Amino acid sequence: QVQLEESGGRLARTGDSLTLSCAASGHAFITYIMRLGWFRQAPGKEREFVAAMNWNDGPAVYTDSVKGRFSVSRDPGNNAMYLEMNSLRPEDTAVYYCAAGEVTEGRRNAADSAYAYDYWGQGAQVTVSS
Repeated sequence: QVQLEESGGRLARTGDSLTLSCAASGHAFITYIMRLGWFRQAPGKEREFVAAMNWNDGPAVYTDSVKGRFSVSRDPGNNAMYLEMNSLRPEDTAVYYCAAGEVTEGRRNAADSAYAYDYWGQGAQVTVSS
């Protein structure tokens, strides 16, 4: 089992910066090759991919709407991942979820798909006012 817990969600203003944290724990997390991702779900909309990176190597990937504004990083020593969000916009308002999944052969190119993730956090609310 893997447990994920997001923190850092809050009310922000347009143009502000905010960093979300995702703390990971559990035996499976340190056993398998894992990918960590960020998804978000705005009111009345489906959950959408934001960013992801493999825990052990490789560059991060981002959805187009956040490229150049958001940055994902990891802290292996603390089993944590971060989503730094800059130049926030009202359309970034959503519940942000941290997710983790084993990188199997069938999931290797599916970083932006929810099916590639087995574990999810409870979510952190980010609200951006205009």
